Amino acid sequence: MENEKISPIGTSWDDFEKEIFTPEEIAASELRAELIVELIKARKEKGISQKKLEKLSGVKQPVIARMETGDTNPQLSTILKVLAPLGYKLAIVPA
Repeated sequence: MENEKISPIGTSWDDFEKEIFTPEEIAASELRAELIVELIKARKEKGISQKKLEKLSGVKQPVIARMETGDTNPQLSTILKVLAPLGYKLAIVPA
């Protein structure tokens, strides 16, 4: 009981998340969030607007916007099309 985190509004987000989602779902969500952050960062570092990325990648700007807000679960081919003009590729590395 001494080491237990007590929040004035209930359980912590981490505890709640573990109760609701499987470890696999949590890992997938974290990976997706990392991908979104890196995509936005790469685009901004290159000084490329979503509209310009549309022209470079062939992926429509609204799709890019939905990818960046996490409102869609894009196909792998779409992700690869967007990453290529940013100078990135998708790699599989040990976790």
